Amino acid sequence: MAKSKLSNIVSVATLLASGAILAACGGGGGGGGSTGTPILPVVSPPPPPASGPTWQQGVFEPATTFKDQCETPRSGVDIEGNPFPDEQGSLIEEQLWLRSWTNETYLWNDEVVDRDPAGFATAQAYFDVLKTDAVEPSGEDRDDFHFSELTEDFLASRNSVGNPGYGAEYAIIEGSPPRDIRIAYFEPGSPAGTAIGGQIPLPRGSRILEINGQDVINGFRTQAEVDVLIDLLFPSENGLTREFRVEDTDGTVRTVSLTTEDIIRQPILETKVITDGADKIGYIAFNTFSPFSSEEAIITAIEQVEAENVTDLVLDLRYNGGGLLAVAAQLGYMIAGPAQTNGKDFERFIFNADAGNLNPVDGTVNQPFPFISTVIKFDDNSSLVENAPLPSLDLNRVFILSTGDTCSASEAVINGLRGIDVEVILIGDTTCGKPYGFFPQDNCGRTYYTIQFQGANDKGFGDFADGFIPANSSAAFGVSVPGCQVADDFTKPLGDETERLLAAALDYRTTGACPTVTTKTATSFTANKSGPGSIGEDIRRQKYYLENVRDLRMPK
Repeated sequence: MAKSKLSNIVSVATLLASGAILAACGGGGGGGGSTGTPILPVVSPPPPPASGPTWQQGVFEPATTFKDQCETPRSGVDIEGNPFPDEQGSLIEEQLWLRSWTNETYLWNDEVVDRDPAGFATAQAYFDVLKTDAVEPSGEDRDDFHFSELTEDFLASRNSVGNPGYGAEYAIIEGSPPRDIRIAYFEPGSPAGTAIGGQIPLPRGSRILEINGQDVINGFRTQAEVDVLIDLLFPSENGLTREFRVEDTDGTVRTVSLTTEDIIRQPILETKVITDGADKIGYIAFNTFSPFSSEEAIITAIEQVEAENVTDLVLDLRYNGGGLLAVAAQLGYMIAGPAQTNGKDFERFIFNADAGNLNPVDGTVNQPFPFISTVIKFDDNSSLVENAPLPSLDLNRVFILSTGDTCSASEAVINGLRGIDVEVILIGDTTCGKPYGFFPQDNCGRTYYTIQFQGANDKGFGDFADGFIPANSSAAFGVSVPGCQVADDFTKPLGDETERLLAAALDYRTTGACPTVTTKTATSFTANKSGPGSIGEDIRRQKYYLENVRDLRMPK
């Protein structure tokens, strides 16, 4: 463990001469002598004490001591109109805030090695090591969700500000040459999803063959070339026109030209009602619990299927990486209804052992999160009326379509409903395994996400770090729930009754039986991460770290 680099001030005693220091010299007759002038050593004054705060191993000042003390303070207001709180400070103060904030709020604070920040060039680099190195029994890292982002990006996401792109999301079935990159879905109204001559440019399942004439399947083999491919797939600027050569699911090869523009994620991709004899089954493809517009989107979708008097619901969360826990609590209520949720907790919070009965982030008493039965009105521009009652389907079971990208707040819905004995039937694959959450915190222009709580349901259960798995899965780890393991099907549109996951849910509803277990191909954004020229890990991190968030933000 690194030792303190605090400056040690050494006191030097001053030599006091009480008598002469003699140098006998030859003199005039008689052998007489003379006394020379005393010679005293020249002593430099001690160095001044070190200015500013310093690191001392095991000693933690309150995080508030260093909050908003910035090496480069911002000025003005953010996009929400709030003045920046920054004051002139230093890099060490930014780092010491992260250290104390971690010690106070991190769920596994006693597993963090106390490192001297002097060895880290930036606050972000220091934050990256302020986490546990423990692993789960499955071998997965206990904390695989530790990340930060620019606060301007955080606020842009919260306020539905777009990011450059085509509006297509990719399924990386094979990340190394020969690559297999398919379209998982497209955002409605985006360049990828706006029909040209009756044809969607990049429909679900299309395989990318070339971009700008460069071979995506067998090319881009060196790391420098892979970086170029990533830039082609994930552009950082608007107004870039690129040419895609794709092969559709029917074998048709086409070339389409797309120009990048700001893309805003749409929470709902599809809502429909399926008729089966006298029964009606609602289907909702719900893609994100964020941004703030997700509240109105999911309420509208539930109202649509409620109006048709559905007797069952298929909730497609296969690509839903999480978001606002409050919206998840609203969705849980809208599925189960008032009778089943009355007096029940949607999620209870487990903080670090030092917190006692308090929330260490804000100092309030640790209170469970209820099933929420009214409108919160996250988005000021929505047509919702604050505190208006929510619709409810009053169901005692729900079918949830899942993949490894079903994460965080999506898993909170699964766990919360299971906590009140609503039957959850899982169709698809093992979920990501994230019973943890954050209170995102800005400091000096960067927003940090450090795991601060574990969520448990009304029964006190929250141990699903290896995910929820369908009952017929052969997975060695994970929490088994009723349902069927079924590989994602990129040959059919979402909501198509013959699409593999939805078809299995509809069939299980009537027969209680699963189809033959299919070989896992890929879940979107996770891929073969080995071999030269692989882009799997890069894309996994881009999606996994920046979007799998269970957070407790509420309207300001």
